[in-house]
Amino acid sequence: MEEVVSQKELEGGYCTNLSRYSRFLTREVQIGDVPMGGHNPIRIQSMTTTDTMDTLGTVEQSIRMVHSGCEYIRITAPSMKEAENLANIKKELRYRGYTVPLVADIHFTPNAAETAARIVEKVRVNPGNYADKKRFENIDYTPIAYQAELERIYKKFSPLVKICKEYGTAMRIGTNHGSLSDRIMSQYGDTPRGMVESAMEFIRMCEDLNYYNLVISMKASNTQVMVQAYRLLVQTMVKEGMNYPLHLGVTEAGDGEDGRIKSAVGIGTLLEDGLGDTIRVSLTEDPEFEAPVAKALAERYERRALETEKLGADIAVDLKASNLPYDPYQYSRRQSDTVQHIGGHHHPVVLLDVSAQNLKDPFFLTAAGYKYSAVLDKYNMTDQACDLVYLGDQLPSFSFPGNLKQIYNYPTWLTLKDQHNCHPLLSVTEFHELAVKDEFLNLIRVEAGDYSIEQLQKLDSTCVLLLESHAVHAMAQQRAFFTAMLQTGLKLPVIIKRSYENTSPENLMLYAATDLGALFTDGFGDGLWLEAPGIDLALINSLSFGILQATRTRISKTEYISCPSCGRTLFDLQETTQLIRSRTDHLKGIKIGIMGCIVNGPGEMADADYGYVGTGPDKITLYRGKEVVKKNVNAAQALDDLIELIKEDGNWVDTAAAGDV
Repeated sequence: MEEVVSQKELEGGYCTNLSRYSRFLTREVQIGDVPMGGHNPIRIQSMTTTDTMDTLGTVEQSIRMVHSGCEYIRITAPSMKEAENLANIKKELRYRGYTVPLVADIHFTPNAAETAARIVEKVRVNPGNYADKKRFENIDYTPIAYQAELERIYKKFSPLVKICKEYGTAMRIGTNHGSLSDRIMSQYGDTPRGMVESAMEFIRMCEDLNYYNLVISMKASNTQVMVQAYRLLVQTMVKEGMNYPLHLGVTEAGDGEDGRIKSAVGIGTLLEDGLGDTIRVSLTEDPEFEAPVAKALAERYERRALETEKLGADIAVDLKASNLPYDPYQYSRRQSDTVQHIGGHHHPVVLLDVSAQNLKDPFFLTAAGYKYSAVLDKYNMTDQACDLVYLGDQLPSFSFPGNLKQIYNYPTWLTLKDQHNCHPLLSVTEFHELAVKDEFLNLIRVEAGDYSIEQLQKLDSTCVLLLESHAVHAMAQQRAFFTAMLQTGLKLPVIIKRSYENTSPENLMLYAATDLGALFTDGFGDGLWLEAPGIDLALINSLSFGILQATRTRISKTEYISCPSCGRTLFDLQETTQLIRSRTDHLKGIKIGIMGCIVNGPGEMADADYGYVGTGPDKITLYRGKEVVKKNVNAAQALDDLIELIKEDGNWVDTAAAGDV
């Protein structure tokens, strides 16, 4: 039996025990014949991308989604005609023998929601769009005026609640970071607290009407904001005696490797602490490709629950989320000392294991971000060039790039004639016992479940810890180590190492992004070392940088905030995203929002620097932040105009490669 934790055990935190995996016990919500929450497994869902008025096309896609693993199918209903056509879609699916519950996605149209609630098993409403205003106006509300707004919303929202009660329809109250109403923004700002309060207002209205068939979500494209909002939501619900199921998702995650990494960082961080009852991975790809990613994440925690029951906790200490030496609701990087370019104010470093590579050939370093030119005998460094490499006991027959530090096992390092840029890896005991050490940098191996604080306190200012763990719940064990460091005031820099054996590239991407991303999201870690025997070095390198990018701790490339497409989309989102990426992916640090319709822009772009939003057939509106710059540009011209806008702001750089190193 999987261990599930009730809200009474949270003691004011967001998680009952940071040492032992256990799911937060939520209220069971009936959605058709597939219940969610309680002791049910984590459910998988996705959203159609077809035109809702295309009945057969939507049915066919829904069937493909079911076969890919979807347990709920969400369909957009932007107006009355689409809401009414949900009946035809449902009828055809049932005729073909598919009983999958349907979810209507509603934003600005209460009457469409009320119609859909009589047809489908669940409706999703966005508090920022459903009955509130979004004109990007800052309004100074008096308490009386604010209460008057709530009463206005109550009158507009209560008919839907009453219909849901009558028809047994479930509801998701889905707050999105980028679509908070002017009222919430004016009161709380663009914050996780504002997201939580936006949802809580609607939850309280539902409870006032004795309606409890609710699911809640706190989505954002910024993984830090998303994680903080869900944690605050749980803390707030528990204080008010609530335990509604949680729908997890990183909105507008993007596509390919980036979308998967970003989704795993946000969703996985919460799953690690037992939060989450259903998952939707939002990729700018066909929806049947989303469910397998969500399933891979969910199934890991089904195994985790069984392993935890069998083996018990990996950590002797009993950490409580309500009594931590750091704030889990607000990002703050752990303060560490600086050793060379590691720790302090330096961005987290990437260390790669190259000991199994052909060390007679410098061309393998291309996979690590260093392109070797034999003609010039020089290296060209990319934006994703790693900072350190581990060679173990292997000696290269060529010169490494001048800024790339080499790590050797201590006995081998000791034999090097030229130790410039070369540093040893050794244990804590070896460091204390051996007479000869490096005067610049010593990498000290530490096992998160077996260490002595007293021995760590005796290390000197040349030491950087390499934190390893082989526990079942290794992330929690490493987090406990960081907690102990904070409690004792130790500021040694820490590179986090995780090893994965017999793991496919696809699962490696999800597992590493979860395990390492969860720690970096809480401000832990001055670097990472990802070890995966048999996996291509280029993938390990790009994954390492991708995790840091997704956690907003090191920006090494352009970020695309791209919606996953749906029946509202006004252009081919996948094709357009790839086109924009092909001409802008060298703009390091720039965030570009690519939105298929006005529902997902400008609000859903959240903190994007520039926006490319479909506003009509063959028409695009361009944004600078949340400001409209050009309206209704012809699609054929829109990308050129976007590039001109970036150039006007001085943010454009030529595609010429970086300088020699």
